[in-house]
Amino acid sequence: MKIFKSVLLLGTLLFAYKQMTMASMPKKGGTFYYNLKSTPTTLNPLSATDGYSSQVHSYTMESLLTRDIDTYEWKPNLAKSWEISKDGMVFTFVLRDGIKFHDGKPMTIEDVKFSFDAVTHPENKYKTAHLKSYYEGIEKAEVVNKNTIKFYAKNKIYKNFDIVAGMLEIVPKHVYESPSKKQEKKLNKTIVGSGPYKFKSLKRGKGVTLVRNKNWWGLKVDEYKNENNFDKIFMRFIKDSTIAIQRLEKGDIDFQALSPEEFEKKATGSNWGKSVFKVKTENKAPAGYTFIGWNLKDRILKSKEVRKALYHLINRPLMIEKFLYGYSVPATGPQYLSSEYANKDVPVTPFDPEKALEILRADGWADTDGDQVLDKVIDGKKEKLSFTILEPNKDFVKYLTIFKEDAKKRGVDIKIKFIEWNSFIKALDERNFEAVRLAWGGGSVDWDPKQIWHSSSIENKGSNFVSYSNEKVDKWIDEARLIHDKSKRKEILNKVYKEIAEDYPYAFLFNTKYTFYGHTKSAKRHQDTYTYGVGIGRWWLEK
Repeated sequence: MKIFKSVLLLGTLLFAYKQMTMASMPKKGGTFYYNLKSTPTTLNPLSATDGYSSQVHSYTMESLLTRDIDTYEWKPNLAKSWEISKDGMVFTFVLRDGIKFHDGKPMTIEDVKFSFDAVTHPENKYKTAHLKSYYEGIEKAEVVNKNTIKFYAKNKIYKNFDIVAGMLEIVPKHVYESPSKKQEKKLNKTIVGSGPYKFKSLKRGKGVTLVRNKNWWGLKVDEYKNENNFDKIFMRFIKDSTIAIQRLEKGDIDFQALSPEEFEKKATGSNWGKSVFKVKTENKAPAGYTFIGWNLKDRILKSKEVRKALYHLINRPLMIEKFLYGYSVPATGPQYLSSEYANKDVPVTPFDPEKALEILRADGWADTDGDQVLDKVIDGKKEKLSFTILEPNKDFVKYLTIFKEDAKKRGVDIKIKFIEWNSFIKALDERNFEAVRLAWGGGSVDWDPKQIWHSSSIENKGSNFVSYSNEKVDKWIDEARLIHDKSKRKEILNKVYKEIAEDYPYAFLFNTKYTFYGHTKSAKRHQDTYTYGVGIGRWWLEK
């Protein structure tokens, strides 16, 4: 009798475990609605520079290897195996069999080589100037056989392997190599990749539609069988956060990234906690920072003393209290404060209007004509201390308005101009601005400042759009890139951080401490976040 009861109990437990396991298994199907917020400047994976396009590419494009979201270790992706030579100068990758691009044509090792050659093209044929600094340590790519390719390094830049392994997005040579002018325009509005989702359509002002790639190689790999569970992804372009949250509450959006203000003040009401939920979480993913960038070639803003004074006129404590609800801290320099590369000895620049005025007066600024705006003769011409900040996000205008009003009291005339995203990017590329308000994403765990802060990134529409140039910083960045010992590299990059901070090329504004988002009840996940990201790729829909 006891044996029968034990067997019955064991059977009951096994049944319950099976039911629980089945309930927690991701379901396949459904359309996932995601708010991208704005239309990408281009969908072309070679020339795209903005964060909106990179979010679309994360579902459609692939690299040779990928990072594990929990361990940050490399794991196989398009390449099934890899090898690093003993001297660290040759990287060998073996491509999987049976990979197909979204147009049905097979991926070959020649596509991998072309993708590298396109990014590093000496005449910038494919408009990849923003990527070149990353790849400058790689001399060439060489096809070994139909499945194997070798990358040869020029030098021992510590991130050489990471760049070819995880940053190089593989594009089809037959599509991107020699498009006509007409085809080139079309490639800005479409994507041909190999990822788990295929591009279906782009509707200006509406959104991007992606559909499941039924020929995706990952469907046959156990490691990826519980990822990319949606049949379709629709990325909406809703810029107004109030409208976006209303759409989330109605179920028209399944996921919405939230600002601290939206989390506290807008994500409220009877539906919250029932049909729609908000999440505050932390992870180890690199965090970005918000900033005002000064055009360092501008007649007024090229003055370090002016930039320093302006920094003292930004009331960040009030902005953090009023709009960020204490969830952010003042930034001090060009990395998020929890990064190993952030110099903790760099102090926060305080809000100090009297100090600002003292600096400006010492720099020769005075109100000589009684119009309440400071002026100064520069190169024989009288200049007003007046400039315009370009702002691509209406929600941030209120922050700049506080800055504007405080500056006005001290004789500084600031204008704020809201500008549409594509026009904003064009202004950056052409260096056609006085000041801009923007934010950088977190980037890599290991900081390489060259793309943004090295003087070589000023030209050809590189990311150093403020035209920052400092010989010491250039030298230190170049030295740090060749150091594989992380503790020694940190010492040098800490100096880079401090030097940049004290040059005031940006007014570094805020570092966020948390990740906030909202989701519908039907959007299911195993956990709020993984170690290095929220992990939407592992979500599924219950409906």
